[in-house]
Amino acid sequence: MIQAQYSRTSERQQTMASWIMAATPADLLALFDRLAIEHSTVEHPPFFTVEEGRPWHDKIPGLHCKNLFIKDRKGGIWLVVLPADKRTDLGRLEKALGAPRFSFARPDVLQEVLALTPGSVTPFGLINDTQRRATVVLDGEMLESEWLNFHPLHNAASTTLRSVDLTRFVRALGYEPIILRLPEVPRDC
Repeated sequence: MIQAQYSRTSERQQTMASWIMAATPADLLALFDRLAIEHSTVEHPPFFTVEEGRPWHDKIPGLHCKNLFIKDRKGGIWLVVLPADKRTDLGRLEKALGAPRFSFARPDVLQEVLALTPGSVTPFGLINDTQRRATVVLDGEMLESEWLNFHPLHNAASTTLRSVDLTRFVRALGYEPIILRLPEVPRDC
């Protein structure tokens, strides 16, 4: 009983420590500068969904994107990045990746791995994945756009950068992203 309580306390302390040491938006932008990644950031009201951000899409140039933070049946963590308006078929994506059954990860797992909260999921959160637990999947169609938009670790701003720089950023963090055209949900569904 004492051992189990110690284990939970230890896990809680590790989660709190990772949150305290998480990168800030300023840390992220400083990393972009060190990597010579051109970027611009626009502040706006917090958006928790693609629909909430739609009125700002015309005010911020570039393709607006969304991110799916998912877990597979064997405990693998996946970050899938795609255009905001694309609906991907998770069943077909599982098959394309050879992955066990997908489900959306719980907020505590998001916090633990990327130090983010729901509504703020972004590939930039990979800066906080010190154990490199996430497998990164980038939609090939999205990468055909020159400019992409993501939240800079919080959902009250959008940061624009070139798609080639997104892949450069991901690789600079030690990931080799899987790039493929994500399967879409049929239009009549």
